[in-house]
Amino acid sequence: MFMKPRELLEIGFEQGPAIGLAVQAWGGAKMTLGKEAAWAKLQALAREPEKWVGDEHFGPVAEALVAFRRVRAFTERDKPAEFRVWGAEGIDGNAMGQMSAAVRLPVAVRGALMPDAHMGYGLPIGGVLATKDVVIPYAVGVDIACRMRLSVFGLEGKQVEKQAARLEKILQRETVFGTGARQAKATEHEVLEEDWSFSPVVNRVHEKAKGQIGTSGSGNHFVEWGTLTLDKPELGLQAGEYLALLSHSGSRGPGAGVADFFCKLAMQLHPELPADLRRLAWLDLAKDEGREYWAAMELMGRFASANHAIIHRKIERELGEKVLASVENHHNFAWKEVHDGQEVVVHRKGATPAGAGVLGVIPGSMATPGFVVRGKGVAASLDSASHGAGRAMSRTAAKEKLRWGHVKGTLAEAGVKLLSAGIDEAPQAYKDIHSVMAAQADLVEVVARFDPRIVRMADAGEAPED
Repeated sequence: MFMKPRELLEIGFEQGPAIGLAVQAWGGAKMTLGKEAAWAKLQALAREPEKWVGDEHFGPVAEALVAFRRVRAFTERDKPAEFRVWGAEGIDGNAMGQMSAAVRLPVAVRGALMPDAHMGYGLPIGGVLATKDVVIPYAVGVDIACRMRLSVFGLEGKQVEKQAARLEKILQRETVFGTGARQAKATEHEVLEEDWSFSPVVNRVHEKAKGQIGTSGSGNHFVEWGTLTLDKPELGLQAGEYLALLSHSGSRGPGAGVADFFCKLAMQLHPELPADLRRLAWLDLAKDEGREYWAAMELMGRFASANHAIIHRKIERELGEKVLASVENHHNFAWKEVHDGQEVVVHRKGATPAGAGVLGVIPGSMATPGFVVRGKGVAASLDSASHGAGRAMSRTAAKEKLRWGHVKGTLAEAGVKLLSAGIDEAPQAYKDIHSVMAAQADLVEVVARFDPRIVRMADAGEAPED
């Protein structure tokens, strides 16, 4: 019976020096005791290593496991870090519980929970967490650098109805959606010419990036035509109603590959974390793995931005009109910022940067308005705001409860033409955007309103990526 490290992990050993010692000691132990007795002793040792220190066969293994667990024992903060909540009445207990757990981390400094919050992996969507000297891959999110981009054209808003057929064709022709979707022909962009070889995992996803650049994912990713209404001069524009294009997507398959690798690595490096905190394992920014993830995250941010730039550039060319103004912001990212007089790493998982004067876009749903906002720089929120309306219904619940018959009347009333989407993206699956905006009126100033009119998302049946 050849001893495999995986077998030791299955009986309760943690990744560490004890595994190597156990593999070395196994040969002699099984010869002396027999396979079954030696295996039984290892199982007992994994449960209570202190009792086996000094054992003639596995004494060094027990010593190493005791020492490792003593060093790696989880010690949470003396008291949880503070966090403020906006729109608490609209946030379910699961999201609140995840945020309450996150601020127990020994690396946590402070947090905030936005009014669109709902349950996520580790940190809730809408959760903001500041840490000291570490980054948490799952607190950044699976779809690294998911973002919004708005382009405003020099056409009146009423052109969205007058040119509806043409605008629909442009969306159908110039956008690509779905899990694994690729461009029909190669698209050049400077981000693809950057160095992707600094990390093995980044290097592995480079080819995928070449095929997926300029495409959109599935789930809640969209590209849509709509009208942008300015009540007063803003964004370098006069007051009025303009034709506008809004997109939402992230770093696609390459970002998912990076996230998967580093999320798993962080969890392997922190086996001491209890089950409710396991997905909040961190990487030390002073160590190679932390620096590698940070560089990969930033590259995925540039790649995600390039996706939007290509989509908007192609549509601008087909439309034959110049973009007069644009706004872009991202979420699912980590930033090094100064708060409370110290540099911290601020994770915004499904939260929009809202520093003083910072512009962003907060969408509603396919049948409700979104808003261009200017941040007010509220310290208690770690300069953050919601990234959308937030889900009121899980994807599973939406698929079980909703039918397109429920949705068609809502779309017609809103004047929206839906080209494609999954039922889990129905407006009924989302919180009321007006309530969300009211709950964070102290965090952002509304600059303009965007109303969707022609919406394209991934076809029904696509699995979400975010």
